[in-house]
Amino acid sequence: MALAFPLVDGVWAEVLRAPEGRSAKLRAALFLDRDGVVIEDPGYLHRPDEVRLIPGAAAAIRHANRRGIPAVLVSNQSGIGRGLYGWPEFAATQARLLALLGAEGAGLDMVLACPFHPDGQAPYRHPDHPCRKPRPGMLLLAAERLALDLARSWLVGDRALDIEAAQAAGLAGALHVLTGQGAGERAKVETDAAVHCADAAFVLRIGDSVEAALDISILSHN
Repeated sequence: MALAFPLVDGVWAEVLRAPEGRSAKLRAALFLDRDGVVIEDPGYLHRPDEVRLIPGAAAAIRHANRRGIPAVLVSNQSGIGRGLYGWPEFAATQARLLALLGAEGAGLDMVLACPFHPDGQAPYRHPDHPCRKPRPGMLLLAAERLALDLARSWLVGDRALDIEAAQAAGLAGALHVLTGQGAGERAKVETDAAVHCADAAFVLRIGDSVEAALDISILSHN
């Protein structure tokens, strides 16, 4: 019997903590890239025993949890699209990540992962899928499912495409970190991404790691 996964039009969209009741007030969220931001990035990660939390990741997520701010993981997963591994391996890796976070008192509210890629194999070959960052589709889907206020939300990422996705979704800002591919992407973020994020309403912050998210407005202010 085939395993059932929480897929929406081919995109993993798993709500782990649904909003309680129907409040008229939308909530700000903390969006997080996965590989290189929350966990170390060995390249096409798909083995649970290789999952390593980046220092400070659990603390940032735990702080968001305590403030009632949804923590949402948004990850491009081209390894699935390229046929290097499948959803069962992704699910096992995610289970390990959630266990490590849970051991430190932290949890995610939603996980989204897009397998589509221009060089992917059928059915995941797509020239510019709306859910693949830098497109904002995953963030928009999360906003719909969790009743989020994107204009007050922030994203933490290690690549320029993360920052561009945040800007395209209308977020308040994004934090670029040096972990993962961040060091190699820093110059691109400060030039190309900065041009895309020239809108004065969008704030681009620079930090060493996800722990710097503790200083952004939604986590540091009431």
